[in-house]
Amino acid sequence: MPDTYPDATILVVDDEPNVAESYALRLGMQYDHVETAIGGEAAMDFLETAGADVVLLDRRMPEMHGDDVARKIQQDLDYDPRVIMATAVEADFDIVEMPFNDYLQKPIGKEDMITAVQQQLEARVHGQKLSEYFSCRSTLEVLEAEKSTSELGDSEEYQRLQEKAQSIEEDLAQTVDEFDEVAKFFDTIDRA
Repeated sequence: MPDTYPDATILVVDDEPNVAESYALRLGMQYDHVETAIGGEAAMDFLETAGADVVLLDRRMPEMHGDDVARKIQQDLDYDPRVIMATAVEADFDIVEMPFNDYLQKPIGKEDMITAVQQQLEARVHGQKLSEYFSCRSTLEVLEAEKSTSELGDSEEYQRLQEKAQSIEEDLAQTVDEFDEVAKFFDTIDRA
């Protein structure tokens, strides 16, 4: 089992305080530093001042949409926290271009949430390539759960993403020790 990273800082962002607090309580069983931010502006304020290793980000928020928060994280911060999109929004092909590292559909089970955070912390250790692989794989998995086989076959975005994931996987299999174990660990999460 990989290191559990108890000292990592996890930020839970949701526009519903009860949801944010519920997720924070679940994650607090594994991690010592779990914070909440109610809405996108509060999230950006926290990230700019205190920082976080992983952000569990609600996608549909009224004042600042989670998509916009993810873009601001990518563009405005001078460090690279991992972003896990947590959403009840049905996935469409637009997620292929979104800047996130994992995508979980609500309701999210406690073990899936903890495992997703754990995987993103592991990805930080193994570098950008593994993080990019996780992002591609989670996007593919969510699209495969939401779209029909014919819709997937007709989508150029989906085809390109499949090719990209395959290429990265082949590279990682050659360069990352125990890549098969890391890939199996990734597959334990129910994302859709």
